[in-house]
Amino acid sequence: MKKLAALMFVALSVMLAAPAFSATSPFGDVPENHWAYDAIGLLASKGIVSTTSSPDGLWRGERLATRYEIAAIVARALTAVDVAKVDKSELELLKKLTLEFGDELSALGVHVDKLDKRVAVLEEKFGGWHITGTFSFDAKFSSSDSGAYYFTENGARNEFTKNMFYLYLTKQIDEKTYFYAQYRTGANSTGGDGRGDQQHMLWSHMFVNTSLLNGIDLRVGRFGVDFEAENGLYGDNDALFSDYRTDGFMLTKRWNTFKATAVVGRNDDYFMEAMLGLDIGSTMNYAIDLNWRPSEKLFIGATGYWFDADTPTVNGAHVDGDFDANVYGVYAGYQLIPGAMLKGVFYYQDLGYNVPAYYSGMVAGNTNDTPKAWKAIIDIKQDLLKLTGLWIEHSQQDNTFLAYNNRYSYGGGAGNYDYVGRNMEYADPCATSKWWFVKAYQTWNSKWSSYIRFANVDYDTAWLDNVTEWGIAVAYQYTPAIRFELAYDWIDHGDNNIRGAAWGAESVVRFRTDVNF
Repeated sequence: MKKLAALMFVALSVMLAAPAFSATSPFGDVPENHWAYDAIGLLASKGIVSTTSSPDGLWRGERLATRYEIAAIVARALTAVDVAKVDKSELELLKKLTLEFGDELSALGVHVDKLDKRVAVLEEKFGGWHITGTFSFDAKFSSSDSGAYYFTENGARNEFTKNMFYLYLTKQIDEKTYFYAQYRTGANSTGGDGRGDQQHMLWSHMFVNTSLLNGIDLRVGRFGVDFEAENGLYGDNDALFSDYRTDGFMLTKRWNTFKATAVVGRNDDYFMEAMLGLDIGSTMNYAIDLNWRPSEKLFIGATGYWFDADTPTVNGAHVDGDFDANVYGVYAGYQLIPGAMLKGVFYYQDLGYNVPAYYSGMVAGNTNDTPKAWKAIIDIKQDLLKLTGLWIEHSQQDNTFLAYNNRYSYGGGAGNYDYVGRNMEYADPCATSKWWFVKAYQTWNSKWSSYIRFANVDYDTAWLDNVTEWGIAVAYQYTPAIRFELAYDWIDHGDNNIRGAAWGAESVVRFRTDVNF
């Protein structure tokens, strides 16, 4: 505001002084056929610049303007331009005027380099499309070729994979509207194995976001729904529940410290296909999230999800039954001391009559169709402990609870990696499993970092052993864009498991190259 006021004072001074030096100014008059007249006239007609720097408040082409006057108009325009009214051609005119009257702008006390930065910001925001991306490549060396349950594809001892390739495409359409799309391929992104010639490519996100009346944001297209991530309720791989993509509409409204979000979507495969393995035409889904953050120390929220399933098919044949699911959750977080937060979430599911039966392989009605799950987290930042940051997470879930059981999977995704919840589909549907995940992470300097992690699950099932996993890694930030990581991981599923379940122990050494561009 101080800079704008100073600039307005300079412009006012120019207006008052113009009659005195219009003929004798050391800057000289701008010839009447100079292109600047047409440029400023065009910009003024569209409301992009103001021409009130002439003595009588009007832009008069018949009176020669000084370069000083035009410079004042350009400076004021670039400082207070209404970005919603600027298109690329008009921005080019402003830039051309800035270059033409650079000396005069400097004489006015306006630093041209700052105006150049302002122009650069406008160009970046409205000049076109922007593409950024992430590429991750893994070289994995397994301890044995003991089976497809383990770290490498088809039980191979060694594997090189394109773990992840993302492209992010954005365009700022105007001040209130932007477009976003995300392209994915690789083992950790599309269900492909990431080997050899790349397949399984998809546009996972594609939406337009705009602001409506009364501060309501509208999102239309294909987008992600992940309220756990928005509230920092998981730190390694995946949510307990949610984190899915859908085609539809999202409305968001804020009232100071309170935010409400509503989703109406379709074409997701979240719980029917991803969790039950049922092929379906589509699913209507609805979600509501209510979030209150009165301060940095506290947040409280509630969520609801409703999945209305179309008739599913198995091997091309329709499966009759009730496959709907309703899910309700509450969550909260409280900062115990600066750098340490206690947070957690509780879920209750109301599953259709056939959902838990299909999920557990049991007869409908003999399993729990109102399962519950919860998790509690202590998140301690390294600034508090100095030596390390620490994430301690404990969760419990009824074994028919629809959840991401591949959470904590080594490498941050299901893909072909092993994970502690691999045998969840064989667990006793009337029991409750207990999970632990602990990760200590260290940032030594701007180049080096490391972590140690531990995961464990007790299925509470007589025919399944508990599972334990340990991991350690060290990473080096070679450049701001390139990062190398060397990691070791070991997992043991036990040797006394039901036929068909994962068993035995295995380890893997992974060398990962990450590139951000």
